[in-house]
Amino acid sequence: MTDFDEDVVIVGSGFGGSVAALRLREKGYRVRVYEAGRRFADEDFARTSWNVRRYLWAPALGCYGVQRIHRLPHVMILAGAGVGGGSLNYANTLYQPGAAFFQDPQWRGIADWETELAPHYATAKRMLGVVERYPYTGPVERIMAGAADDLGVGGTFRHAPVGVWFGRPGERVADPFFGGEGPERTGCTLCGNCMVGCRVGAKNTLMKNYLALAERRGVVIEALRTVTEVRELRDGGFAITTRRSGAWMRHGQRTVTARQVVLAAGTWGTQQLLHRMKHEGALPRVSETLGRLTRTNSEALDGAVATAVPDSLELARGVAITTSFHIDERTHVENVRYGPGSNLMGALATVMVPGDRGLGGRVGSVLAQTLRAPVRQLRLGTLRRWSERGIIALVMQTADNSLTLSLRRRFGRLTLTSAQGHGEPNPSHLPQAHRAAEAIAARMQAEGGVPTAARGSWPEVFGIPLTAHFLGGAVISSSPRTGVIDSYHRVWGHPGLHIVDGAAVPANPGVNPSLTITALAERALSYWPHAGAEDRRPAQQAI
Repeated sequence: MTDFDEDVVIVGSGFGGSVAALRLREKGYRVRVYEAGRRFADEDFARTSWNVRRYLWAPALGCYGVQRIHRLPHVMILAGAGVGGGSLNYANTLYQPGAAFFQDPQWRGIADWETELAPHYATAKRMLGVVERYPYTGPVERIMAGAADDLGVGGTFRHAPVGVWFGRPGERVADPFFGGEGPERTGCTLCGNCMVGCRVGAKNTLMKNYLALAERRGVVIEALRTVTEVRELRDGGFAITTRRSGAWMRHGQRTVTARQVVLAAGTWGTQQLLHRMKHEGALPRVSETLGRLTRTNSEALDGAVATAVPDSLELARGVAITTSFHIDERTHVENVRYGPGSNLMGALATVMVPGDRGLGGRVGSVLAQTLRAPVRQLRLGTLRRWSERGIIALVMQTADNSLTLSLRRRFGRLTLTSAQGHGEPNPSHLPQAHRAAEAIAARMQAEGGVPTAARGSWPEVFGIPLTAHFLGGAVISSSPRTGVIDSYHRVWGHPGLHIVDGAAVPANPGVNPSLTITALAERALSYWPHAGAEDRRPAQQAI
C-alpha cells in the first residue's frame, strides 16, 4: 500500500508525542496528532480545582479538565489530559535522574545511556525552558531546608529545576525562548496553581514550545478525538480509528491510514490500547512481555497540615514544586503546593496511619485518632483553605519494584488490572515518607505557631498508594523476550509502530520523569530518516 492519508499519526500530545510532532515535521513527514482531551487557551483553565468541569477529566459526565484519575488494585494514578498532555497539570519540575536509573539491568547492556542521552537532555532542557534553580526562598523553602537538617540530610537539600518563565510578574512579553517564533509569555505571579492549569501564561507547557512550533510548521492536531483502534494493514501501514471523546451518541467515528504510528497516549492510554489491540488481533505480534515492569516511581503522597492558616506563612505562594532533599540514597522528597482556593484534592487526605498494619489496623487507627481528638481532627481535615494550611510531600524512589498489568472484563468492558510484578512488591506505604512528613510538620509548627500534624491519604489507608508518575509496561529491551520495544522505540514485531511516552521508561527514575521522557523521545526521533531518505537503523530481528 503506497497511498496513505498521513505519513505518521501520533496518538497523544504529551511530552513524547509533542517531540515526535515537531521533529517529524522538521524531517518532512505529513503528521497528524490525535488527542483525547480538549484544547486550552490560558484563560480556559479552571480558576481553582473546585471548577470541576474544567479541572477533572470525566468526559462522559461533561468534565473536560486536565486532571485524570485512574485506579488499579495496587495503585491510584494521577495523570493529565488535553492538548499538551501532562504538561498542563504537572508541577513544572524537570530533574535528571541519577546513575542508578541508567544502570538498571533492564537496559544497561544495550547502550551507555547516561552518555548517549546527555545531549538529548540538554536539548530537552532548552526546549522546555528549564531554570536550573527555583529563584525564590520563602517560608516553605525554609521549612523544607529545616526538615532536611532535622533528618540529618541537609547536604542533599536543593532548589528544584523548573520550567517556568519568571520574567517580571504579570508582564506580557514577546516569546523569550525561540527568537520570537513561539507565543507571547507572561511573567510568573507565583499564584501556586500550576497543577490546575496556568492561567497566567508563565508555565512552559508543551503548547508554549514543541506543539506551538509544530503547528506553525503544519502539523495537524485534532483535539477531543479518542483513538479506539490501531490495526496493522495486510500490505503495510496502519488504519487508525477515532471517535469523539466522551460521546454517548453520535460518536463521529472516523478511520485514517498512515505509513507509521507513534503511540504517546501516556502509560495508561498506551498500555490499554496495546493490550486491547493484541487481544483483538489488530496487532498480533506485540511481545508477551506487554504490561510487565509497569512502574509507579515507588511513590507516596503524604504531607503536613495546620489546624488554621499560619499568619506568618504564605504556604500557597510559589510554583507547585520548589525544593527537594534525599532522605536516603534512593528516596527523594519534594514539597508540593496548590494555590489559594484549590482545595479539592485535600479530600484525598486523612490522618497518617501505621503502614505495617493490616486493613483493620489502619482503619482502626483512623477511628482511634478521630475519637481521641475529634475537634482537632475536624480542624485538620476540613477542606476550607486547605491549600493555605499545608505542604504536600511527594516522595519517590529508585527502588526496583513493579506491577504487571493485564486485561480483565469488568461490567462487559475490557479494562486494565494489576498484579505484583518483578522485584520488590510495589509498596502500599513508604516509612521514609512518614518520617519526612513528620519532620515537615514539626518545622511547620515551629515556624507558624499553629498546631500541625503529618497527614496521609485515604487510598493509603486501604493499602493503595498514590502516584503521579505511572511508567513502563512497554519498555525498552534487547529482544521481544524481555520487553516491547527496541532501543529505537520500535515495537518488536511491528517496526512501523513506535512508543515514545512514559510506557517506554524501563526503571523507576526516583525523580519527576517528564524531562527523561522528553530526552528519550528526542533521541528516538533523532534516528528517524528524513522523509524519503534511506533508513539507516538496523532491521529488527525476526520474531
